[in-house]
Amino acid sequence: MEKSYDKISLKAAALRILGEVKEFKKDSILTPVFMILEVVCEMIIPFLMSVIIDKGVTAGDLNAIYRTGFLMIITALCGLTAGMLGGKYGASASAGLAKNLRASMFRRIQLYSFENIDKYSTAGLVTRLTTDVTNVQNAYMMLLRMFMRAPSSIIVAMFMAFMISPRLASIYLFAVIVLAVFMGFIMSRATKYFTATFEKYDALNESVQENVSAIRVVKAFVREDYENDKFKKATENIYRMFVKAEGTVVLNMPVMMAAVYTCILLISWLGAHMIVVDELTTGQLMSLLAYCMNILMSLMMVAMVVVMVGMSEASAKRITEVLDEEPVLRQKSDPIGTVADGSITFDHVEFSYAGQSGDPVLKDIDFSVKSGETIGIIGGTGSSKSSLVNLISRLYDVTKGSVSVGGIDVRDYDIHKLRDSVAVVLQKNELFSGTILENLRWGNENATEEQCRRACEIACADEFIERMPDGYYTHIEQGGNNVSGGQKQRLCIARALLKKPKILILDDSTSAVDTATDAKIRKGFSDELPDMTKIIIAQRISSVQSADKIIVMDNGRIDGFDTHENLLKNNVIYRDVFESQNGGSGDFDEKGGE
Repeated sequence: MEKSYDKISLKAAALRILGEVKEFKKDSILTPVFMILEVVCEMIIPFLMSVIIDKGVTAGDLNAIYRTGFLMIITALCGLTAGMLGGKYGASASAGLAKNLRASMFRRIQLYSFENIDKYSTAGLVTRLTTDVTNVQNAYMMLLRMFMRAPSSIIVAMFMAFMISPRLASIYLFAVIVLAVFMGFIMSRATKYFTATFEKYDALNESVQENVSAIRVVKAFVREDYENDKFKKATENIYRMFVKAEGTVVLNMPVMMAAVYTCILLISWLGAHMIVVDELTTGQLMSLLAYCMNILMSLMMVAMVVVMVGMSEASAKRITEVLDEEPVLRQKSDPIGTVADGSITFDHVEFSYAGQSGDPVLKDIDFSVKSGETIGIIGGTGSSKSSLVNLISRLYDVTKGSVSVGGIDVRDYDIHKLRDSVAVVLQKNELFSGTILENLRWGNENATEEQCRRACEIACADEFIERMPDGYYTHIEQGGNNVSGGQKQRLCIARALLKKPKILILDDSTSAVDTATDAKIRKGFSDELPDMTKIIIAQRISSVQSADKIIVMDNGRIDGFDTHENLLKNNVIYRDVFESQNGGSGDFDEKGGE
C-alpha cells in the first residue's frame, strides 16, 4: 500500500530539510572546505614520500631527507588539523539540523487541529521526531564529510597517479569504473531493504508506547506473554530486514578487497618492469601503491554515503510530510479577539469526521443556550455527545450549519482567544509531571496559591490535597499515576476553573467521584460561578437533573431539549433511563440509549 509520503519527491524533501539548516549554514560550508583541505594534505604525503626515497634514500642525500621529512610533518599536521575542524563543524551542523528539525516539527504539531492529528498515530509521530530525524542527521553528517572527502580524494589521487604514470594509472581508472557499477547495483538493492526497515519502527514504537502507558491493564489481564510476543515480532521484523540489508552491503568488502589486491599485484608487476628499464622510480611506485589504496577506500566511503542517504530517504519524506501538513482549521486575517459572553447557538449543524465525504455523526443539531445557564447532556455510548461539545471550542469545524459563541460564529474568532474562553475537562484527564500547583497553573500561569486553593475548594480537591505530605507541593508522577481517578478528575476541574472561562465543559468528568462529591461540585459551580455557562455531559441523570435544561442525544440527533420535569413527562428515552437508574441499574445504555 502506498504511503502518503511516497508522493513527496526526494528533491522536494531534501530542499525542505535543508531549509532547516538556518543558523548552521556557516558550519555546513566550513565542513566540506576543511575536508577537501585534509584530502589535499593526504595526497601530498605520498608524493613527498617518493621524493624522500628517490632523492634522499637512493641518492644518499641526508639533507633532502630532513627537508622533505619536515615538509611531511607540516603537511600531516595541517591535514590532522583540517580533519579535526571538519569533524567539529560537521558535528555542529548535523546536530544543529536535527535540533531545528525537531523544534520545527514539534511547533508544527502544536498547530494541528484534531483532524490533522487523526491522520497520524502517536507512535508514528514519535518515530518521526526521534528515529527519522537521527537518520537524516547521520546522512547529513556523511554528506558533509564523506561525500565531499571521498570524491575529492578519488579525483586528486587519480590526478596525481596520472602525473606519475598514465599507463599504471589506467589500471585504477578501470578498477574504479568496474567497482562503481558493482557497488551501484548492490546499494540500490540495499537501499530498498533499509527503507522498508525504518517504516517498521512505527510498529515497534507503538508496541512500546501501548505497553508502557497501559501497563496496569496488561498486568490486570495477565497479558504480559501476549505483549512480549507482539514486541518480539516487531523486533524480529526489523532484525530480518536489517540482516537482508547488511547481508547485501557486506558484498562490497570482498569485491573491494579483490579489486585492491588485483591492482596492487598489477601495479607491482608492471611497476617492477618499468623500474628495470628506468621508466619509473622506486619512490614513484610506492606513491602509486598509496594512491591505489586511497582511491579504492574512497570508493568504499562513497558506497557508505549512498547507503546512508538511501536509509534516510524515507525518513526525510516522513519528516517533510509533518512539516508541510497544513492545519485544517484556519482563522481569518482579522479575527475577533474578545468573546462577549457564554451564550451558545447551534444553527442546524451537521458534522462528519471525514468532512463532506463522510457519514455525519451529528445531524441537524439546532438549539440555543443563554449565558450563565447550566446545560446537561446525556446519551448512550456513541451518541456523539463529545463530538457536539468539541465544536464549541472549535476543535473541529462543522460540515454544515454554524456554531456561535457570544453571538459570533466560532470561525470568526482568534482560535487561541476562543479556546481561552472555553475550559474543557475531558473524559480522559491528563496531568503532567510536576507539583500539584504547577499542574493547576496550566489553567492560569499567574494564579496565586490562594486562587489555586479556592479553585480546589470548589472542585472538592482540597480535602485530599491537604492530607498529602507536601500538600499543594506534592509531586505528581507522569500521567498522574500517583493519584486516583477521582482525584485526577477533581484536579483537572480545578485547573479548568482557574482559567475563569465564560464556558465550562465537563465531559463526563465526574464519573469517577461519588454521588455526594458530584453534588458538592455542582453546588459549588452554582454558588461561586453563576455567570459562567456550564455544560455537563454525564451518564447519571442525578448529575444533570438540576440543570436549567437537558439535551437528550440519540444516534447523533437531539431527541429532547427541556427541563428535567418536562423531559420526564414528554421524552420516552429520558423517562426510561430515569426509571432504570432509580430502580438500581444506573446504566444509561441499558434503555433508551440504543
